[in-house]
Amino acid sequence: MASATFQLWRGGHKDGHLQSYETEVSEGMVVLDAVHDIQATQANDLAVRWNCKAGKCGSCSAEINGKPRLMCMTRLNTLDLTKPVTVEPMRSFPLVRDLVTDVSWNFRVKKEIKQFTPRAPDAPDGTWRMQQTDVDRVQEFRKCIECFLCQDVCHVIRDHQEKDAFVGPRYLAYVAALEMHPLDTVDRTADLKTAHGIGLCNITKCCTHTCPEEIRITDNAIIPLKERVVDRFYDPLQALVRLVRGKKSS
Repeated sequence: MASATFQLWRGGHKDGHLQSYETEVSEGMVVLDAVHDIQATQANDLAVRWNCKAGKCGSCSAEINGKPRLMCMTRLNTLDLTKPVTVEPMRSFPLVRDLVTDVSWNFRVKKEIKQFTPRAPDAPDGTWRMQQTDVDRVQEFRKCIECFLCQDVCHVIRDHQEKDAFVGPRYLAYVAALEMHPLDTVDRTADLKTAHGIGLCNITKCCTHTCPEEIRITDNAIIPLKERVVDRFYDPLQALVRLVRGKKSS
């Protein structure tokens, strides 16, 4: 057994501070194990959110040594234990206490996105027929565990004063899953330009690099959606076609 020092954020936003704890660590431990040991032996009132401890619930998101990560998937042998390991709450969301943040904004945003609306069944048995390639295209986005690490690391969400003007990478990927679904009939392109604020994203790929499920958020979701918006609203040829059609209809 060896020992390591962990600096955990304690308190609220205004009165909070990093507090040092020394605890024993062993081979195979993750950061969440160490936090649990500290909670059990030294800080019984430590607030920390977790559930599955298997990297699938997304509950234990935090900033470890300044980087947004899942505590349950960050092994201690990947960290330099000769220095204190800092564990802080996600900075893009209001702090409740200690390591727990209020992520309810994300769920409010999701309610504003137009829901999946399938076309009528096209088979005699009342079911649908889809090409496997179309199914595979959106399957990647279904791996999201809503840990909100991509939202946390997004500089637009961190820096933009009006958070409701930008839904963030998690929900742009959610919109992509709907828009690219072969059965969906709703057009969300105008919403992407206005209500969802896709133009604020400058594709730094920080969300992609942070995703624990390795979803290619930028390349496979955000960029294709940006292209749809550009084609619809900024392509001069498309504008000319709309103008001609408008004159004909009048």
